[in-house]
Amino acid sequence: MERVLGELDSKVIVDPATTAPLNIYKLLVGTVVPRPIAFVSTISPEGVANLAPFSFFTVASANPPVLCFTTSFREPRKDTLVNVRATKEFVVNIVSEEFADKMNATSAEYPYGVDEFAVAGLTPVASDLVRAPRVKESHVNMECKLLQTVEVSNQPLGGTLVLGEVVRFHINDAIIEEFRIDPDKLGAVGRMAGNTYSRTRDRFELIRPQIVKK
Repeated sequence: MERVLGELDSKVIVDPATTAPLNIYKLLVGTVVPRPIAFVSTISPEGVANLAPFSFFTVASANPPVLCFTTSFREPRKDTLVNVRATKEFVVNIVSEEFADKMNATSAEYPYGVDEFAVAGLTPVASDLVRAPRVKESHVNMECKLLQTVEVSNQPLGGTLVLGEVVRFHINDAIIEEFRIDPDKLGAVGRMAGNTYSRTRDRFELIRPQIVKK
């Protein structure tokens, strides 16, 4: 780590090639914030439900609607990834403040085959087009069909990118009007570094500039 002094400020220069992966991880999760949380529900080929949160998560496309999240690399592979690859489907449930503690309860490293719905006291409900159950407590559920997985890295702290096409939205009618979601009623939470989460209550607006073509 190198410190570079300037006239007005100083910068710490970090070279990933010569820095421990754990320290790079700390930089990433501390600066790429807040991160939305994909609360992913899957089901095993044997019919056992699984539920786990992932904060390396975002939208990849709107037409068609595609979500992506990353599972960290480990051996044996995470239950979510095993189930997604076996069944080719999953559900992304959005996490709101009122059940954030129950979401956190599912983040422990349970043995394969444990039903995290039961562990956390969350309610599984049937989906329309996929076998994986939805989280009843979530205001928004998105049923997804697997498009592909991408092995980004099989090194420690590496990961596998999962891309899924949304084939059905389930949205609490109290939070939506004209396809616009009320953020106050959704009450989504975001992930920071360490054990810290963020709320989405403090917001401000910026109007995008319009360039007048001559």
